[in-house]
Amino acid sequence: MPHAATASEADAAAPVGEPVGPLERGLAVLRALAAHPGPRMRPGDLVRATGLARSTVDRIVATLTHLGYLRVEDDRDVLLAPRLMELGNAYLTCCGLPDALEPLAVALADELDESVSLAVPDRAGVRFISQSTRRRTMALAFQIGDLLPAERCAPGALFASDWGPEQQADWRARLRDDPLDAGFPAVPPRSAPPAPDEVESAFRQRVADARGAGWAVDDQLIEPGLVAVAVPVHAPDGSTVCALSVVSHTSRHSARSLAEHALPRLREYGARMEAALASSAPPATPPAPGGPDTSRAAKAELGPEFLQSLTRGLAVLTALGSAPGGLTLSGAAEATGLARATARRALLSLQQLGYAAPAGEGRRFTLLPTVLELGYARLSRLSFAEIAQPHLVRLVEQVHDSASVAVLADDDIMYVARVHTVRIMSVNITVGTRFPAYATSMGRVLLAGLPEREAAERLARASVRPLTRFTRVDAADLAEAVAQARRDGHALVDQELEEGLRSIAVPVHDRTGRVVAAVNVSTHASRGTLDDVRRAVLPALTAAASAIEADLAVVTERVRLSIP
Repeated sequence: MPHAATASEADAAAPVGEPVGPLERGLAVLRALAAHPGPRMRPGDLVRATGLARSTVDRIVATLTHLGYLRVEDDRDVLLAPRLMELGNAYLTCCGLPDALEPLAVALADELDESVSLAVPDRAGVRFISQSTRRRTMALAFQIGDLLPAERCAPGALFASDWGPEQQADWRARLRDDPLDAGFPAVPPRSAPPAPDEVESAFRQRVADARGAGWAVDDQLIEPGLVAVAVPVHAPDGSTVCALSVVSHTSRHSARSLAEHALPRLREYGARMEAALASSAPPATPPAPGGPDTSRAAKAELGPEFLQSLTRGLAVLTALGSAPGGLTLSGAAEATGLARATARRALLSLQQLGYAAPAGEGRRFTLLPTVLELGYARLSRLSFAEIAQPHLVRLVEQVHDSASVAVLADDDIMYVARVHTVRIMSVNITVGTRFPAYATSMGRVLLAGLPEREAAERLARASVRPLTRFTRVDAADLAEAVAQARRDGHALVDQELEEGLRSIAVPVHDRTGRVVAAVNVSTHASRGTLDDVRRAVLPALTAAASAIEADLAVVTERVRLSIP
């Protein structure tokens, strides 16, 4: 059982004072970037979007860039960085629902051969926390973190049954202030403002129908052709914690036929999910203490441009996701290395800003789904190439030669990302280009990442031929080259693909340690010896691969990413 709350922990549930200013303003900048239609904003755009002073915006951007949550391109364009998904991942761990329920959602999607979603109420809207989609031409495009208007989706009618006066008032205000649903980028905006009274009347009827039937339907409310059926999933105390939905297209089902097809299984799996929640329990002991507070060192290094309070507040936010059920005040302080008073101010600020709430009679603080508004859905849409590209740009700036990322494609490598350097003599290769794996540095580290038997089978069936007078074609020699790459952790190929071309590559691993890609630098053979290449390029190349791996691990912690 969790330990009893101390007096100070119980007091922490009572909001006091104003939120910590730097944390509040930093979150405002993140929200502005996440809501912006384009992928990047300039500081002036952020000033206009947030109402903050330019100097404040500059300090926030500098701090968040240091933390890895933002990146700056061309000295002024500000973009969300994949590491920002740490915040959303913290909520998804803290709430515990994906870990407990997603395996059942995946099984239901496989059984029905339709897309299945889990969604939670977020203020007067509906936010996705899990997606198990089918690969079809007419496929579901929603991502984890996307927010839908409650009145335009099936889960909304289920959640609205539990709304109190405050949530109802919030919903009416939102309908009045955003009649076209422009604040919901995941859904097509309305073509004309609807009559609020008609929307409210129709929604009330749908809520009443859902309350009476125990399930809800979306008959093309989000967009033409999209139909869905949803059932509530209840916590042991009877409250609705999430909705389980099956989504299809009118080319496959009408709303009525989808209900006939899916509802019996939806109810069965909903009951199984409720049983899974009833059998799960918060951790009996707090998680192990985290590392020390590093914000002091960063402040000393970066000076007044670094916002220590913002850094500490975000550290507390991510710490709340270290275990399902959140943390006590003591647990948050231990996990972040902060003083209890500092952790308490951050917790109260997060509570007042709508990102955290006390739970379990005030003993623990948990994160709220609103955390996912901080760019999670946008970053969930990144491709593998988009994750790798910024790191290739930085690598090329360091080594002044072209860099690429490739994956195995049958017996070839295929380029999926590429950054050229500007030289009179440069290597002209484009994304999508394929070369024989046996004759390339990336091919050898990719083969080295396979089980030895599979690598040997691939080499045995490859159509090996001399591409230059330096190409290794002897089977034993090639096997040794792959084994050497496995031992060294890199491969260096000298003029075997094309005379004059030298390339060095290292593997890229996913979060399980599996080699999924390779990154290389290509240069002309006249630029030094092989040892010169290793000394000049390998450290930066290894660092770039590690940075890609770190971003990949954060993105794929909760999101399925297809690597070509």
